[in-house]
Amino acid sequence: MKRLHLSFECREDRCAATLDSAPGTTGLLMVSGGNEIRAGAFNGQSRLAAEIAAAGFPVFRFDRRGIGDSEGTNRGFRKSTKDIAAALLAFRAIAPQLQRVVGFGNCDAASALMLDAGVECDALVLSNPWTIEDTESDAPPPAAIRSRYAEKLKDPREVARLVSGRVDLKKLAGGMVRAMKPKSAPSSLAEDMRAGLDAFTGPVRFLLAEDDRTAQVFAERWDAQDTRIARCPGADHAYSSAEARGWLRDRLLEALRR
Repeated sequence: MKRLHLSFECREDRCAATLDSAPGTTGLLMVSGGNEIRAGAFNGQSRLAAEIAAAGFPVFRFDRRGIGDSEGTNRGFRKSTKDIAAALLAFRAIAPQLQRVVGFGNCDAASALMLDAGVECDALVLSNPWTIEDTESDAPPPAAIRSRYAEKLKDPREVARLVSGRVDLKKLAGGMVRAMKPKSAPSSLAEDMRAGLDAFTGPVRFLLAEDDRTAQVFAERWDAQDTRIARCPGADHAYSSAEARGWLRDRLLEALRR
């Protein structure tokens, strides 16, 4: 296995990409979320790609237009379909043995894949999909607040702080009021994502980092009985701990081996 640095065309712009080569006929297309470059947060996607390729599956990562080493204008995740489609075409061209491609995205990269029915990938792994509108408050959802208070009440030190009066009662009361609110209201973005995914016919897996607010909001706005959801306890948005990184890698390998 080796790592190749290359570029491909998206409209009139050149986009930077990286291929971690491997002989497998199933490959992983990694779509970066937010304005991250293809290496990912804390170089996480780069390390993950190397591990996946070492297991025999080629991995293609890229910077969409206007991000990192790519030319053009950053149009945001809602308008990244052409970038993803061009990357998929380049992946298939440089790894002609591919018979199947699994698309993987975290945060709004997952949302982008959902909005346009998988952008011609054969299977999807969707991590912590972003469902928050630009106009919404960034306060934690009620379910996250309830979960946090439940954890605190299990901790004898937190109970002692409450009993001793060392807790800001005004702040506590405000938190309790927010915790008693109903689930977050559905967003138009979430509904558009649902409609897009309904048009996708391949296998889908949702991965949720339980300590991540983005994942918590998604969970409130999605079907709680969806059997395609898997949760990683104690994980943050970027799966930055060693345990969470291993969990994420294993879930991706499961999807690739199907």
